[in-house]
Amino acid sequence: MKLCIFGAGAIGAYLGVELARGGIDVSLIARGAHLKAMKKNGVTLRLGADEHTEHPRCSDDPAELGVQDYVIVTLKAHSAPGVVEAMQPLLGPDSAVVTAANGIPWWYFYKLAGQWEDYRVKAVDPEGTQWQRLGPRRAIGCVVYPAAEITAPGIVEVQPHVSQNRLPIGEPDGSRSARATALGEALIGAGFKAPVRRDIRSDIWVKLWGNLAFNPISALTGATLEDIARDAGTRALARSMMVEGQEVAQKLGARFAIDVDKRIDGAEQVGAHRTSMLQDLTLGRPMEIDALVGAVAELGRLTATPTPTIDAVYALVRRRAIEAGCYPG
Repeated sequence: MKLCIFGAGAIGAYLGVELARGGIDVSLIARGAHLKAMKKNGVTLRLGADEHTEHPRCSDDPAELGVQDYVIVTLKAHSAPGVVEAMQPLLGPDSAVVTAANGIPWWYFYKLAGQWEDYRVKAVDPEGTQWQRLGPRRAIGCVVYPAAEITAPGIVEVQPHVSQNRLPIGEPDGSRSARATALGEALIGAGFKAPVRRDIRSDIWVKLWGNLAFNPISALTGATLEDIARDAGTRALARSMMVEGQEVAQKLGARFAIDVDKRIDGAEQVGAHRTSMLQDLTLGRPMEIDALVGAVAELGRLTATPTPTIDAVYALVRRRAIEAGCYPG
């Protein structure tokens, strides 16, 4: 198996180390000081008291690596359309593209039976670039639960207080295909919990459910997860957004195994955690607004589901990002 991780920041480098330790022929696409350090010294992973260093192939030029069996894209959703052409040397007739970003994926409506089959989500693939140049038949879904950060170039630290080693994967058509099974086995061999799911879209929504509300509210207020959940006003706002999002998801056939209040309680238990959107705003980086919030508003319009709270928060956080120079659109 040849596997390339495209966009090997914190999560991608973490996956790369563990897959390399599991015996997979893995290569990493990265850039800047992080790439330079990984090429020189390898990739160091710190997980609690454990530390491991591996030396996978690292490059900023996909043409150096050749055709891969799997390309795991760990870029944030707004960055992915811009690298589609650069990815082409990695793709052969049978190469799979694994989407490992938060939010609604660009292939969401591929093989989704019903009136919206093959609808293209403009919020995450505005020009249809990924659909046309990658092709939805290549897509395998993946929901990323680990949390990690780059503490220095070439050094990645897993955040144990918020991290889980769950990486459920699934085919858009719900099948237990040979390619999904092989990928799941590779991830399991690397120490991850990576079941092949028959309904990966429901898994996507369960992860998105909290991100939809807590990320933009935190960016607007500067509050941590526990502060948002404990304050009556922001808790009610988050709950309203999540209820609207659930109604959209259920119209599309998604299922929720937990109720909204328990999901909010779970976020509270994470503690004084600053969401990724708040961190990006603080650091002046592009924010994942469209994949996490704008896409749900778009799907609300598609399914004729009112989303007034989501729409209002989307407008506010989008404007906040524009003013800060953090809106990728």
